[in-house]
Amino acid sequence: MKKFEIPEFYKSEIIGGIKERRRKEDKMKKDFSPTELDFGPVRFFIARHFGFCYGVENAVEIAYKVLDEQPNKRIFLLSEMIHNPEVNSDLLSRGVRFIMDTQGQNLIDWSELRPEDIVIVPAFGTTLEIQQKLAALQIDPYSFDTTCPFVEKVWNRASQIGERGYTVIVHGKPKHEETRATFSHSQSHTPTVVVKNLSEAQKLAGYIRKEKGKAEFYTEFEGQFSEGFDPEKDLEKIGVVNQTTMLAAETQEIADYLKKEIMEHYKISEELSPLHFANTRDTLCYATNDNQEATKALIEQKADLAIVVGGYNSSNTSHLVELCEESHKTYFVGSAESLISSQEIEHFDLQNKKIIRSSNYIPEQNKVTILLTCGASCPDAVMERVLLKIVDFFDNTRPLDDVISK
Repeated sequence: MKKFEIPEFYKSEIIGGIKERRRKEDKMKKDFSPTELDFGPVRFFIARHFGFCYGVENAVEIAYKVLDEQPNKRIFLLSEMIHNPEVNSDLLSRGVRFIMDTQGQNLIDWSELRPEDIVIVPAFGTTLEIQQKLAALQIDPYSFDTTCPFVEKVWNRASQIGERGYTVIVHGKPKHEETRATFSHSQSHTPTVVVKNLSEAQKLAGYIRKEKGKAEFYTEFEGQFSEGFDPEKDLEKIGVVNQTTMLAAETQEIADYLKKEIMEHYKISEELSPLHFANTRDTLCYATNDNQEATKALIEQKADLAIVVGGYNSSNTSHLVELCEESHKTYFVGSAESLISSQEIEHFDLQNKKIIRSSNYIPEQNKVTILLTCGASCPDAVMERVLLKIVDFFDNTRPLDDVISK
């Protein structure tokens, strides 16, 4: 796989060393067991896979290369390049400006842009409508395009099955940048509808079974379907693609469920299922899947708490938090600064969507065990700072070199 040039300040000798050792030991990536770091009074289990993925590294490399090579140009990002506050903050400090927020609301009017300006498309990709808007301003939307190749793979698959007469069902968060982009590209080829979760897929099944009418569909899925969508005919042949940062298992569960509903409604066998249901299993992102499988292996360990590091608006990170919360007391933190002391922590309450403070999060006992992982947009350097700050809370810990070299 290609090696990217990532700024040194995002790297970590400690975390990078752990990753490289595991890579050499497990070149086929079949071992999802976590890495153990035992400092004596505190022990960590670190997920096998975490941190910058291929798409994020590609985006980071392009953005910083543009900054180095175009010092006299005005440089804009359509929106946050990736969902990590440290990366976005650093880009802003270097003079990069964001045209939109993550909800697609303009921060800068399009009329302010000039043909000679550089506009970087973020890793999530963008809509056809925005590509056309840039082109109308004489700005090439493809010159500085950091769209993740795995996101583009989803777009291509949606196009392929659309050309064969299938309607595309997108499993994603309707307002997320990537989902908006995928929806835009898909609807240019075929009728498209977004479902957020299995519950919405179950509601959609009522229209597949012809139990519910158009008026109810237009209300129930308002803002989530393409123009002219007709639930009475556009759900007879379907295929499911995903927002690549969603839970891979949930995407598959939705696909399996809708396939079963299609087969039962049309009374067809597995062999004949392609007549009404397209196989889109190959759209699942390998990095998202690896990180999630590694987190599942991580939470098999007995531990006092779990800490997940990443941007609070990061979809892939939030799903790692959800997995950890199934079995452990979990704290979703943005950086080492969130660890105020050994007794107080600032973290994101995923359920209520707000930042809160908790006390006594590290138990007072002879040996504390902590699970540690982070999202695909979190730099290794941030993980290192979180790890070392926690270690500093304890007395008489084993030397770092001894622990790492074990």
